Amino acid sequence: MEEDNSTDRDILAKGLKRLLICLAFMFSGPTLLHLALDNSEKPLYIPLLITAFILCIAAVVFLFLGINTILDSIFKKKK
Repeated sequence: MEEDNSTDRDILAKGLKRLLICLAFMFSGPTLLHLALDNSEKPLYIPLLITAFILCIAAVVFLFLGINTILDSIFKKKK
């Protein structure tokens, strides 16, 4: 029986999509955080700050998931 060690392209595409989502969160999270911290006297300060922190955490999570998915597509063997 011959082992197939080629990259699973469907899983690789899924990982790249997650990294693109991460990239969007990596720009929007810190941008909203900067806007929130510059306007601390505004009434939307707290909701904007919470949203910015959630987006920053989501960027880290999607980065981890994307890299993990890409590594799975490269190194996991098909059963």
